[in-house]
Amino acid sequence: MTGGATKYTYDLSEGDISMKPLLGGKGANLSEMIKLGVPVPDGFTVTTAACIDTMNNGGQWPAELWGQVEDSLARFEERAGRRLGDPAQPLLVSVRSGAVISMPGMMDTILNLGVSDETVGSLASEFGERFAWDTYRRFIQMYGDVVEGVPHHAYEDALSALKAERGVENDTDLSAEDLKGLVETFKQVSRDHMGAEFPTDPKEQLKRAVNAVFSSWGTPRAGVYRKANGIPDDLGTAVNVMQMVFGNRGETSATGVCFTRNPSTGAQELYGEFLVNAQGEDVVAGIRTPKPLAEMESVLPEAYGQLLDTMRRLEEHHGDMQDIEFTVEDGKLYLLQTRNGKRTAPAAFKIAVDMVNEGKLDKAGALKRIEPMQLDQLLHPAIDPSHGQEPVTKGLNASPGAAVGEVVFDAETAAERGKAGEKVVLVRWETTPDDIAGVIVAQGVLTAHGGMTSHAAVVARGMGKPCVAGASKIKIDTEGKKLTIGDTVLAEGDMITLDGSTGEVYAAALDLVPPQLNEDFNTIVGWADEIRRLDVRTNADTGADAAKAREFGAQGIGLCRTEHMFMEADRLPAVRKMILSESDEARTQALAEILPLQQEDFEAIFDAMTGLPVTVRLLDPPMHEFLPNLVDQALLVQRLEIEGRGDDDAELSEARTLLAQVKKLTEQNPMLGTRGVRLALLYPEIPAMQTRAIVRAALASKQRGNDPHVEIMVPIVAYAEELKRMRAIIEDTVAEELEAAGEELDYTIGTMIELPRAAVTADQIAEHADFFSFGTNDLTQTGVGISRDDAEGAFLAHYVDDDIVPGNPFASIDVDGVGGLVRIGAEKGRSTKADLKLGVCGEHGGDPASIALFEELGLSYVSCSPYRVPIARFAAARAVLDAQEK
Repeated sequence: MTGGATKYTYDLSEGDISMKPLLGGKGANLSEMIKLGVPVPDGFTVTTAACIDTMNNGGQWPAELWGQVEDSLARFEERAGRRLGDPAQPLLVSVRSGAVISMPGMMDTILNLGVSDETVGSLASEFGERFAWDTYRRFIQMYGDVVEGVPHHAYEDALSALKAERGVENDTDLSAEDLKGLVETFKQVSRDHMGAEFPTDPKEQLKRAVNAVFSSWGTPRAGVYRKANGIPDDLGTAVNVMQMVFGNRGETSATGVCFTRNPSTGAQELYGEFLVNAQGEDVVAGIRTPKPLAEMESVLPEAYGQLLDTMRRLEEHHGDMQDIEFTVEDGKLYLLQTRNGKRTAPAAFKIAVDMVNEGKLDKAGALKRIEPMQLDQLLHPAIDPSHGQEPVTKGLNASPGAAVGEVVFDAETAAERGKAGEKVVLVRWETTPDDIAGVIVAQGVLTAHGGMTSHAAVVARGMGKPCVAGASKIKIDTEGKKLTIGDTVLAEGDMITLDGSTGEVYAAALDLVPPQLNEDFNTIVGWADEIRRLDVRTNADTGADAAKAREFGAQGIGLCRTEHMFMEADRLPAVRKMILSESDEARTQALAEILPLQQEDFEAIFDAMTGLPVTVRLLDPPMHEFLPNLVDQALLVQRLEIEGRGDDDAELSEARTLLAQVKKLTEQNPMLGTRGVRLALLYPEIPAMQTRAIVRAALASKQRGNDPHVEIMVPIVAYAEELKRMRAIIEDTVAEELEAAGEELDYTIGTMIELPRAAVTADQIAEHADFFSFGTNDLTQTGVGISRDDAEGAFLAHYVDDDIVPGNPFASIDVDGVGGLVRIGAEKGRSTKADLKLGVCGEHGGDPASIALFEELGLSYVSCSPYRVPIARFAAARAVLDAQEK
């Protein structure tokens, strides 16, 4: 390699765990294991930089890359004492992808590269005829499928036909002659689909295999997973080339997958599966039913003992549960990979707490082992235990939780219907990486084949999706779209319920019950409270919601929407009377009817939140939301006229009057019309009534021994003058109420920053505000210039899928745009008042990615729905820890 050239390849002995961004997760962990003295097959890694540079060059390799691969291969061959393609001493290798962040959707592994017509004879002489031809047929199938695009089923159909012809059930029952013939059959299958001869030069095969790994980074299935999990597209993937070790060398050889703890429950117990006389893909692909790891002790006791010791060492070294792939070749143990294992949310919490108690992690380290969205998984419902239904079958409880939805049989249908908001359960013989788009949107997954470490199980656990795997009694007719379980036949679209905690399957939609949060959950969120800086409040409009949020640890209410109180059916007539009033007197009379109802609501909230701040937003929505639809009202008038009602008919007269008022109040763009502070300044008796209700409720709550903390918030402010005048109305009204009651009450007045003009003139608005609360929902609408209701049902999904925008800006804040407005508003507001309290009350207040920005900007608090309070508490702590790492 020349002095200035980029180094694109590393021998496994050259790396370590710190080089993960360059070597990928698999390569870095292999190198780390070598440094620990763990037995790992030799080899080398092609870096993520090689993949990135290839992608940036239109798929063309950097000029020096192949030369470096050949140099690494030559050193590898020297160490192994074998050469790729050598007829006498052939070297066989595996080629595996190794992204920086472990993810399904990457290229499937290729095993046995290096076996060919020229080398199969040497393998037969060294290891036996049957082994050699079995190795050869496996290679053709993997390479043809993964690199050359030959349909996987074409090889499987040929294999199944041969087994049927021989009257055998398992691949291992085929003889050497059978497998030799199968090699020729597979070559013909390859020729038929490729339109050319199967490539025979092992170096050319290696080059094309490495290139296939690079290309797999850009496949739709990989992109779907990255988008769903917020993984950047520019990380690239490494490629690991390793010497083959063979678990299919007879009864003293095996392959398996194990976890250092139970990934479903978190229990510190033996968890894994193995197969004697098998290669690794046989376990993870669910082709053969594996045996529990504990049985390995009686079959391969020495290797079993080494494996347990190695599992313990790796967990202690990495400070996390490990997911390990291993092979035993003629009694000798080799580890093919270790990584931090994917786990369910309950397992994640138990493992983190246990490891702190065991002294393997500190609290900060434990919090880093959990992703904020895993808390969301624990907050999901479970099956009502009183359902009284009998399961129609039972499989393996591969990933816990409850899933209710309509049966679908392919990932494409699941993805389409799931994106449309329908609840579906994906039913497959066994999932593959190609199914990832369907798995992401499905409520759960049911498979007929595969074990606890199969693809479906591992991916479902990582996503928090319920999964029942290996339900061997189900029969799937993918063409006819039917699922048969004994006498029960379900067609696509029929309802089904999965209990991933027990493995039971029900042919009906069962009722679900709220989740029961355990002590591990409370412990972890309590640790988060010790670290986080941001306060976490809730958005609540009733006393019941406020009480529930307080149970979840809310530190107050950041948004109480008073218009929700107006919209209840028994109050709507008084509200409409107020809106339609044509005189101040009539409007005042209508407001007098509403005031005690508002006061009653506020009292319940102040009682529930005693000692904590409650931010009450004054009336905000456009008036049309309280009135009948214009078209519906016009049709009512028309119907009454057609019925022949006279002009003196009371119902017709009332309907016409209401229609005239609706027409008068209908606006071309009501979201930007007479709402919020604009309505309040037109009709100051409205905010005066609401202020009276707030003050009277606070005083009543105070008399009951509570400690109300009142914050009154003015919405849709764009000009400082608007807030100045509203503040005067509020202060005058409060003064009147307190004087009449002979009481005192502390309170503050602030505003929502939800318009771009408010953000860029925040220094002026802050002159009249005690606090700001960023209403990031409306700030996104007004800042980006899109209507949420219209965009999410029209173009926004296309924008996200087509990478025009990185994600839905209403789900996670647009950092550069809307986030920039929040930054401006915060900086300008505090330039006027250094101690100005700054909060966020949009839905972004419960989004972990958005919370990271709010932490960076030094805001005071976030506010979110009650059930997202624990997520926000945890995410606020993670934001602190992540910032410290940076």
